[in-house]
Amino acid sequence: MPVRRAAVTHTGDPARWERPSIAPVSPSVALLAGFVVGVVGGVLIAALLRRRPRPVVDQAVPADGSAPEAVLSRRLLDLIDPAVVLLDPDDVVLLANPAARGLGIVRDTRLLVPELLELARTARDGGRRRAEVSLPASVVGGGPRQVGVLGVRLEGGPGPGTAPVALVLQDLTEARRVEAVRRDFVANVGHELKTPVGALSLLAEAVEDAADDPETVRRFASRMTHEADRLSRLVRELIDLSRLQGGEPLPELVPVEVDTVIAEAVDRTKLAASAKQVTIVAGGERGLVVRGVESQLATAVTNLLANAVTYSPDQTRIAVGARARAGFAEITVTDSGIGIPREDRSRVFERFYRVDQSRASRTGGTGLGLAIVKHVATNHGGSVSVWSEEGLGSTFTLRIPLAAADRAATDTGSAGDEPADHDLAGGPPAADAPKGRS
Repeated sequence: MPVRRAAVTHTGDPARWERPSIAPVSPSVALLAGFVVGVVGGVLIAALLRRRPRPVVDQAVPADGSAPEAVLSRRLLDLIDPAVVLLDPDDVVLLANPAARGLGIVRDTRLLVPELLELARTARDGGRRRAEVSLPASVVGGGPRQVGVLGVRLEGGPGPGTAPVALVLQDLTEARRVEAVRRDFVANVGHELKTPVGALSLLAEAVEDAADDPETVRRFASRMTHEADRLSRLVRELIDLSRLQGGEPLPELVPVEVDTVIAEAVDRTKLAASAKQVTIVAGGERGLVVRGVESQLATAVTNLLANAVTYSPDQTRIAVGARARAGFAEITVTDSGIGIPREDRSRVFERFYRVDQSRASRTGGTGLGLAIVKHVATNHGGSVSVWSEEGLGSTFTLRIPLAAADRAATDTGSAGDEPADHDLAGGPPAADAPKGRS
């Protein structure tokens, strides 16, 4: 309701001016205003009384400058390698460090692996549990992982099974793989040593029984020499492989001429090739220089040539040569042998692996030659690959970094251009020769 103002009459004396009069307010209006003010005040008071105070974590730095214990503990959890997950009594994730989230086992507040949830419930009832759990590839991405898990109940709750549980996960995938490789290696070495040793024992008995037959003795003695050579070669290659795998530091890398390496390898393999009337032809680009250890590189190329001779038919031809490409010297060995099945190509560089186990006794191979080639390439900063087709043959390519001068020459040349194919065997390229390589 508007307030009416009275007229002010001015006289000569200010003290006698008349004051304005205010019209009286209706009682109903005053009652309504008081009611509104009371309701608003009551609501505010009730809201303040019902408001729950939030817990405040005191993270202020103490007077001595040290960080608070809670902050340091959380930083430690974030930095450690083991994955750590904290679950409440309802299996809701309260905390997961970056390692746990990196494994992919936690999404928001849920633990995604049923085996881990089951272990947490067992630990909540029993206090402490250990187990190994296989995490599927669909959860962690990539291949499956094997983890060791420790479940610990942190504190007692008001009743059974009401305490939070901490899970600590340690990735054991690589450790288990190394253990499996070690077991396989010991088993394979035992098997490979047993064969020539057993043969020598039997041959020695046969020689003793045939002491009065000179022809039989000579035949058994020749076989004994063959088995002794096989045993000696196996021991020598085991020692070489141990050195290449880190048993001894790699000697200083020096400039090595690729032509010298190839010539040495051809000379070492010439006798075995002549026995099968296999021709080894060298070709390709001349004058390439790499940095490496000449003896190791010669051993690697010799193993490739020996492998080609072993699996090539009689009266065939093997080509070996080199070319510069993208800062590397590529040494290729091509044969027209039996080839390698597709399912075996990724495993031919494993120790003791043979595509055809039945040929091992006839060829006398140790199964370590290509493994040595792989480690020589790796130690020189290079690689080795294979192209093969059953019935057509195989091409092994050893790539070793060029020395600085040769690398600069290849960079300033036709960079990015595919080099012309060399017919390493010296004749016209076959029209149906396979071109692909791995």
